[in-house]
Amino acid sequence: MSHSPLPHAPAGQLPARAGIGLKSRHHRDVLDARPDLGFFEVHAENYMVEGGPFHRYLGEIRQDYPLSIHGVGLSIGADQPLDMAHLDRLATLLGRYQPESFSEHLAWSTHGDFFLNDLLPLAYDRPSLERVCRHIDQVQDHLQRRMLLENPATYLEFDSSSLDEAEFISEVVKRTGCGLLLDLNNAHVSCTNHNRDVRAYLNALPLHAVGEIHLAGFAEDRDAAGARLLIDHHGSPVDAAVWALYDEMIGRLGPLPTLIERDNDIPALAMLVREAHQAERRLRQEHAA
Repeated sequence: MSHSPLPHAPAGQLPARAGIGLKSRHHRDVLDARPDLGFFEVHAENYMVEGGPFHRYLGEIRQDYPLSIHGVGLSIGADQPLDMAHLDRLATLLGRYQPESFSEHLAWSTHGDFFLNDLLPLAYDRPSLERVCRHIDQVQDHLQRRMLLENPATYLEFDSSSLDEAEFISEVVKRTGCGLLLDLNNAHVSCTNHNRDVRAYLNALPLHAVGEIHLAGFAEDRDAAGARLLIDHHGSPVDAAVWALYDEMIGRLGPLPTLIERDNDIPALAMLVREAHQAERRLRQEHAA
């Protein structure tokens, strides 16, 4: 197997390498081991405080690694205005760490003054499209940077939808100029749950706009009718079906920044690094081809 170096990233971009999410239990281990990783990702909302140990560790780690900041609380799909206080805190965080990438979800999590600790689906109709585009324009203007929008994992669909998900995302990217965070686990989960062809779905996305790829594990259950139901739980290694999609995507698009997501049943740092190195080997094979 070739070990030719992977491409370096232009200034302000993540390298086309594999990274992992930075977990607080691994802060000290990262500083001690300095693992060979392309970047770390953190959830923005965990760092929206002025000081404390999280910032102390992240500041040290940021000196040696590129950084992706991934938001989970902007509620871009909500049928209400964006929370400007939240957006201001996000701008402060990005100004502090100057990450190479910022991303958020195509989802909603707020209703009035209530924050729901989940990423909920929205109807893919014209009012939702106008609202999402308006919110993304507002985010990008406020942050003065391009954001990446992540395709969701969904378990139900709205009868009122007049666009399919890939059409909706394509139109958002076209109108706002945002990039796409391509979560291949989400694509596999959603298409399995809705009995759709995942490769047809991927082909319909604006793949030219992909700036980062996410890989994760899923859990399996059965719905009330006994049909297979996949849950995007980020609590297990990447499944073989998702690795296969990954190989196909990087074969088409070339090496791209790739994150291994793990948010539940978090193993030792060394195990996450090994899984990231699986992605890195695939990236090297594509780069050498």
